[in-house]
Amino acid sequence: MKPPDSLSRREIVAASAGAAMALSGLSARAQNIAPSDRIGLAFVGVGGRGTSAVNQALDLGTANIIAVCDVDSNAAERASQLVYKKTSKAPRTASDFRKLLDDKSIDAVMIATPHHWHSPIAAAAMKAGKDVYVEKPASHVFREGRILIETSARYNRIFQHGTQMRSSEVTAKARELLDGGVIGAVKMSKAWNQQKMTPPAPVADSAPPPGVDYDLWLGPAPARPFNPRRFNNSRNWGNTFEYGNGSIGNDGVHDLDMAHFGLAPQSHPVRIVAGGRNVDGGLDDYPDNMSVTYEFAGGKVLLYEERSWTQYGQYGVDSGNAFYGTDGFMVFSRRGWFQVYLGPKEEKGPSMKGGGGHPKHFADFIDSVKTRKPTIAPAEVAHKTCALVHLGAIAYRVGRVLHFDPATETFPKDPEANRLLTKQYRPPFAL
Repeated sequence: MKPPDSLSRREIVAASAGAAMALSGLSARAQNIAPSDRIGLAFVGVGGRGTSAVNQALDLGTANIIAVCDVDSNAAERASQLVYKKTSKAPRTASDFRKLLDDKSIDAVMIATPHHWHSPIAAAAMKAGKDVYVEKPASHVFREGRILIETSARYNRIFQHGTQMRSSEVTAKARELLDGGVIGAVKMSKAWNQQKMTPPAPVADSAPPPGVDYDLWLGPAPARPFNPRRFNNSRNWGNTFEYGNGSIGNDGVHDLDMAHFGLAPQSHPVRIVAGGRNVDGGLDDYPDNMSVTYEFAGGKVLLYEERSWTQYGQYGVDSGNAFYGTDGFMVFSRRGWFQVYLGPKEEKGPSMKGGGGHPKHFADFIDSVKTRKPTIAPAEVAHKTCALVHLGAIAYRVGRVLHFDPATETFPKDPEANRLLTKQYRPPFAL
C-alpha cells in the first residue's frame, strides 16, 4: 500500500496554504511585540536539536534569548554567536544550568540535553519558577514522569513535551475524523520506526575534548571514563541505558505518542511483552530489532515495531502509525499525512497532507507561558507517552510478560521489574 499520493492538488494546496498562513500569522504577531514584553528564554543543551530550537525561537521572534547553556563551551559559544548574528545581541553563555536558575530575567527554559538530564533540569527549573519545554522523552525512567507531573502542579509551571506532531493541523483533522467515527470504534493501533542506523564501531577510552565539562555531562549517571562512543551524538549515548532510551525513546517515542493518541486508552497498559535482538552487529544496550505489545484494560491493544537495520518502512513511510477500527483503518505518519481506508475492500476515504507541527508546537509553548493556559502536551500527556517507552524497555530487559497496575504505577509482586521503574542518581544530582 502506498502513501496517499491520490490526494487531489486542491487538497494538498489547501493544507500547505493553511500551514503557511498559520506561520505568517505568528510572524506578523511577533513584529508587534515590543522586546520588553517578550518572555526571557534560556536554552540548555545547544547541540544538534538545541541549535534547531534556537533557530526556531529566532524565527518566531516572540521571546528574548537570554542565555544558552551547554557542558561543551564551544557549543554554547556557537549558539550565542548564532543569536548575535540575527539580533545583534549575544546571550550569556554557561556550562552549568544551575547558574541560570536565579536569573529573574529568564521566564522559561528549553531543554535539549541527553535524556538522563531531561527530568533533573526540568524539575530544578520549575522549582526555580521557570516554565519548561522538554525534548522527548521527558523522562529517562518511569518514576521521573510522575515527578514532573507533581512538580509542574505544585509550582504552577507550564510544561510542554517535544512531541511536535501534537500541534500539526494533520493531527487535529485526524482527531476530528476519529472522534466522528470514520473508522468505527478504534480497537488497536500500531507504531513503527524503521530507519537504517549504522552501529558505531568500538573505540578506546580517551580524554574529553577541550572545553567539555565531562563530569557535568555525566551528572546523575555513574562515573565512567570518557569514551567518544558514549558521547556527543545521540546515536552514541542514546543506545546506552545510563544516558538514553534507545531508538524506541529517541524517534520511536514520536510514533508511540501518535499511537496512543489514535487509540486513546484511559490509562497505562496492564500487560506488556517485548522482544528484540541486535541483528546488525551492534553492541548497544538496546536492540535494533524490537517489538512490543501493550494491552490495556477493556481490551485495546497497541503494537510497536522497530527495525533499525532496514531502508524501507511500512505503508510507504519510515515512521508511522495505523489506527484500526471496526469499519476501517487510518494510516498516519508524523511526516505529515494520513489516509483512511474503509470496508473489506479498503476503499480510500478521507485523507490529508500537511506539516509536522514544529513551529506551532514551540509557539504554543511561548503563548502558554504568557497566558498560563495549559499546552497541548503537558506533563500528564508526556507521562502517558513516555510510559510506553519505559514499560516496553523494562519488558525487554526482564525478558518475560509483565503485569502492570496503572493505579499504583507498579508491577505487583515483581521487585525486579519495579527496580527498573527508577534508578540510582550519582550525588549531588539526586532528583
